[in-house]
Amino acid sequence: MTRPDSQRVVVTGLGAVTPIGNDVPTSWAALLAGQSGAGIITQFDHSAFKTHIAAEVKSFDPTRYMDKREARRVDRFVHLATAAALEALADAQFDLSRYDPWRVGVLFGSAIGGIHTLLEQQEIFRERGPRRVSPFAVPGLMLNAASAHVSIMTGARGPSLALATACATGAHALGEATEIIRRGAADVMIAGGSDAAIIPMAIAAFENMGAVSGRNDDPQGACRPFDADRDGFVMGEGAGTVILERFDQAQARGARIYAELIGYGATADAFHITAPAEDGAGAAQCMKLAVVNAGLPFTAVDYINAHGTSTPLNDASETKAIKAIFGEHAYKLAISSNKSMVCHLMGAAGVVEAIFTMLTIRDQILPPTINYRTPDPACDLDYVPNVARKARVEVAMSNSFGFGGHNGTVVFAKLGNG
Repeated sequence: MTRPDSQRVVVTGLGAVTPIGNDVPTSWAALLAGQSGAGIITQFDHSAFKTHIAAEVKSFDPTRYMDKREARRVDRFVHLATAAALEALADAQFDLSRYDPWRVGVLFGSAIGGIHTLLEQQEIFRERGPRRVSPFAVPGLMLNAASAHVSIMTGARGPSLALATACATGAHALGEATEIIRRGAADVMIAGGSDAAIIPMAIAAFENMGAVSGRNDDPQGACRPFDADRDGFVMGEGAGTVILERFDQAQARGARIYAELIGYGATADAFHITAPAEDGAGAAQCMKLAVVNAGLPFTAVDYINAHGTSTPLNDASETKAIKAIFGEHAYKLAISSNKSMVCHLMGAAGVVEAIFTMLTIRDQILPPTINYRTPDPACDLDYVPNVARKARVEVAMSNSFGFGGHNGTVVFAKLGNG
């Protein structure tokens, strides 16, 4: 599809905080090395739980990104979002003071939002009464807190929005921010996702649902997407931010361009509140819409950054969806799951994985799916097992699927291949 330059959207800045690194370069190096961020939970006493593992962000100090007073008033998911946003803006070398602030917007998503603040203030209310509840409780727990904080911090005065579609949130945040630029409502969007929900209630809920891995004795080997012995995901936390910019503006200011976001698709399974449709129809249609939106033949896609959660149902249904849409080309595609290393970052997953997808294009190297040991007949594609490898990647897709049947897919291309 040929779009005018004013409707082409490119990525000029990246920022991330993940369980394998507190910035993009560190996270990317660890990903290519096959390092897992999973470990024994340190944020609370997990002795009463069946699940003792998660993928925590490590050695993170929010006061590097905001003053101590502000850090006390906002939730951990806002801490992570702020760090990722500041890194992305610095990476893009985007000086907002030189541009119309009404043309710079923010769209940050979160699957869960300020759950730390909510539970902390509920405990204060229960133990000490209503007068001791913080006046900053609502600003801390509200889902739009990350978007609001990034907007206030940067002075971006364009569309400022929040989005929540469970674990598809990140992909939808990027896709919808792109559409805002394409329709002319902004020239730049600071788009991202953030979640920090490694808390007792969430772990208990997911383990009672049977959704998380029980491999407490092997945290780094617990998340094993597409492997026959997969038994659930590993909860993670983190944030990712990208700077989306109108191509002609980025070109005029001499910005470095990582990739062009050329395609976006969004669908719903309309099937079940937690389980994906077994036939993968919703995911398949989502991928189809994204490729059609990109204006490319299906054979142009070289790589898929899979949702790949390591749950029995998700990995099998995603494989079915890929084969349904790509046909024989599915067996020529390279596919990998970053979750085997960063684990499941919930609302941040789609953005962080999109960042890794663009770096795959930049460096022409495929990140591996680690812990792939036993092939599953239901998952019979090339999942780049265990070791990164060099490959020609011009066009790459990133999938994100969430509870409620939400599906989001974004397609990136090396500049000149869109």
